[in-house]
Amino acid sequence: MTGKDVLKAVKEKGVKFIRLWFTDILGQLKSVAITERELSRALEGGMGFDGSSIEGFARIFESDLVALPDPSTFQILPVELSSERSETQGGKTRSTGEQGAVGRMFCDILNPDGSPYEGDPRYILKKNLEKAKKMGYTYYVGPEVEYFYFKSDKGTEVLDVGGYFDLLPLDMAHDLRRETVLYLEKMGIPVEYSHHEVAPSQHEIDLRFADALTMADNVQTYKVIVKEVALRRGVYATFMPKPLFGQNGSGMHTHQSLFKGSKNALFDARDKYHLSKEGKAFIAGLLFHAQEITSVCNQWVNSYKRLVPGYEAPVYICWGQKNRSALVRVPMYKPGEEISTRAELRSPDPACNPYLGFAVMLAAGLEGIERGYELPEPIEKDIFLLSDEEKEAQGIKVLPGSLLEAIQITEKSQLVKKTLGEHIFNKFIDNKKIEWDRYRTQVTDYELQKYLPIL
Repeated sequence: MTGKDVLKAVKEKGVKFIRLWFTDILGQLKSVAITERELSRALEGGMGFDGSSIEGFARIFESDLVALPDPSTFQILPVELSSERSETQGGKTRSTGEQGAVGRMFCDILNPDGSPYEGDPRYILKKNLEKAKKMGYTYYVGPEVEYFYFKSDKGTEVLDVGGYFDLLPLDMAHDLRRETVLYLEKMGIPVEYSHHEVAPSQHEIDLRFADALTMADNVQTYKVIVKEVALRRGVYATFMPKPLFGQNGSGMHTHQSLFKGSKNALFDARDKYHLSKEGKAFIAGLLFHAQEITSVCNQWVNSYKRLVPGYEAPVYICWGQKNRSALVRVPMYKPGEEISTRAELRSPDPACNPYLGFAVMLAAGLEGIERGYELPEPIEKDIFLLSDEEKEAQGIKVLPGSLLEAIQITEKSQLVKKTLGEHIFNKFIDNKKIEWDRYRTQVTDYELQKYLPIL
């Protein structure tokens, strides 16, 4: 859509408010609402705001920034989700939110002179996609985004004790998932399928693959809708990577492919793995730089409670086809089919910033192509069952075991620094160091239960 298309749609659909969305460096979605009267001005010149109040954005003395709506992202929110939840007072229910249809657009962040702002994660992804375009590629991704439903945000009481692909609607979660899918489809976000995941009260909705910028916008929208549907039913949805001890955590396995026009650049029908030379080099790049990009794809202290052996979380840096204990998998659902050939990176979690996550994944793969990295032979054994000696003999390394270790590796990475740009790179590292310091000084329940009775 163009700006004129948006103005026409707003008038025809009776849209009264438009929410302008953008994302800070940690992946938190920000929103400001404008009326339809302000829309024309916003589309032409953007809306000014104080960047120093946004995590990782501008410093106090460079705080003036502009949020410029991207008209191609305009969507009308489903009417049930377009206003705040109602509240009851004196026995009467009243709406606390907006009246009339509500639209939304994602924004690009600009400096006052109109140049792109280096601290905008959406710009960082666009810049890396432009590099891929100059190399002749279009980068597509299809994430499997997992999450949990709990009774409230005050604890981890589950809604069900179901397991992988369970059909029986043991509770309201089945309806919650169905509602979410319907709302996503209403907003033009196609869903491939949804199902119950392995852990109790854990669910997954897979979005149909799209170019990486569209998908990053879709992931942010997906998170909003999942949470909003849950809240309206009186429960809580979380994308926290590992909320339950002893159970599988939530991942965001990301399927990736490169296309040259209508041709899949990763595919070669003559190869025994159906991978082209570029495809092998792309996967080799993901493996070679896996440790460097982990802090971006797994950016929270809690992310590393998921990245431990077992629980289906990949920690070993190798690739395979049928092997779900490998970091990268080339799925065999439709072997030899060109459009289905892709690389699935299994380490990212859904609490990462999708713009930065997709950017570093792409950069790692392109680096492999540019430098001609060699792909080792696949590992098809269950790596969790191999001894340390066997893993060492096959050259299998591991992902960082903590946020601190991941940050220390990323801090030395020229690839990540070049990909994110100096501004976001430095702000991200600083923020994660602060998070680690706050975490390591906490006295946890584990310590009190373990040590207080004996020390």
